[in-house]
Amino acid sequence: MSWRPTYRSSKFRNVYGKVGNREHCFDGVPITKNVHDNHFCAVNSKFLAVVTESAGGGAFIVIPVAQAGRLDSHYPKVCGHQGNVLDIKWNPFFENIIASCSEDASVRVWEIPEGGLRRNVTEAVLELYGHSRRVGLIEWHPTSSGILFSAGYDYKILIWNLEIGEPVKMIDCHADVILSMSFNTDGSLLATSCKDKKLRVIEPRSGRVLQQASCKNHRVNRVVFLGNMKRLLTTGVSRWNTRQIALWDQEDLSMPMVEEDIDGLSGLLFPFYDADTHMLYLAGKGDGNIRYFEMTTEKPYIQYLTEFRSPAPQKGLGVMPKHGLDVAACEVFRFYKLVTLKGLIEPISMIVPRRSDTYQEDIYPMTPGTEPALSAGEWLSGIDRDPVLMSLKDGYHRPNQLVFKAPVKENKALVVNGIDLLENVPPRTENELLRMFFRQQEELRRLKEELTSKDVRIRQLELELNNLKNVSPNNV
Repeated sequence: MSWRPTYRSSKFRNVYGKVGNREHCFDGVPITKNVHDNHFCAVNSKFLAVVTESAGGGAFIVIPVAQAGRLDSHYPKVCGHQGNVLDIKWNPFFENIIASCSEDASVRVWEIPEGGLRRNVTEAVLELYGHSRRVGLIEWHPTSSGILFSAGYDYKILIWNLEIGEPVKMIDCHADVILSMSFNTDGSLLATSCKDKKLRVIEPRSGRVLQQASCKNHRVNRVVFLGNMKRLLTTGVSRWNTRQIALWDQEDLSMPMVEEDIDGLSGLLFPFYDADTHMLYLAGKGDGNIRYFEMTTEKPYIQYLTEFRSPAPQKGLGVMPKHGLDVAACEVFRFYKLVTLKGLIEPISMIVPRRSDTYQEDIYPMTPGTEPALSAGEWLSGIDRDPVLMSLKDGYHRPNQLVFKAPVKENKALVVNGIDLLENVPPRTENELLRMFFRQQEELRRLKEELTSKDVRIRQLELELNNLKNVSPNNV
């Protein structure tokens, strides 16, 4: 009988996490206390955006990444939503464009000026209305410059074409709240996890469900595509209420390839996958540690490496894109950790220790850059293309300066799949019913005032007409 060693050689087995110094942290940030299961944080090479506490609506702040330190208590905010902000995502191709979604059932697209905010921003570049209930998730398409996906508590996913500012498709195959969305590399497939305990692989342009798994033993919470490996990884809970990960073949979801218990804690496990290094990071909400694994195409498929430990619990984590990493320090991943109790955001760098100071090509392969491969119209017409790759060797220089142009929208009905999304939408909750009631009361009051003023004007005109009639015969 042949003996197979459990140890496996890997160039990432010594990866370690390094917390940024105090001067590189962001202090005094009023991080939101909302319990929604999202990260409440988004990062790119220019800005760090964080959802904050705000009275009278929802807001988030945008801080230039280079301006670390203590935040002024009167720091300007992006505060146009009428409800709590539930998710924020930077556009991968326009680094000054960020999308947000909220409990007010709207999705908004904002443009952040160079250098950051100097005053509160209340006017969005685009306001997108189509969901009948609050919107909990948004995702940008990975290769197309003008496609945005939003998932609401009305159990629907809307695909927005930002070149015209309207929804072009509604995916209506879920029976409960959508918990997470993930795209494959070229954006031709969409994987979703849902509160109805089902994992789905969907063709987004047609809305057709290609594969579906009913997860009875492994209740799925989050799902992520593993690059071009044609695999899915999910985090969830086993039948014994232990936290668990499962590996799936995207073309056959009848049974998971591997199921592995993690621990007995209750916090939600967030998966982060780095397709360049084939490393998987698992961070639990409310935990202080981040575990990392190496994914392979051969058994045992999931190879545990080690973990980063910290005493401070994390509410959410933002991830820096590849072109924002410090290549000279052999940094392969960077988190921005939200520590609510301290009002602190601290960067955590994952570093591969190397003795040489030269560029390490084996850990920095060609990676997706900030140039879109497709326009929104091309993707909607059925074209799929892989991301436009770039090298990190000599720094990143964008070949062409694209400009985001918001369409001029007209007030007209939003019809998707033959359904008018804004007409006769029934309220689903008591709060929505009250909001609709007060909105209608305000509209009635305005109309009554307008009617009264017009009645007064009509009486004045009638009196003037009678006076003219009385005066005319005497003049004759």
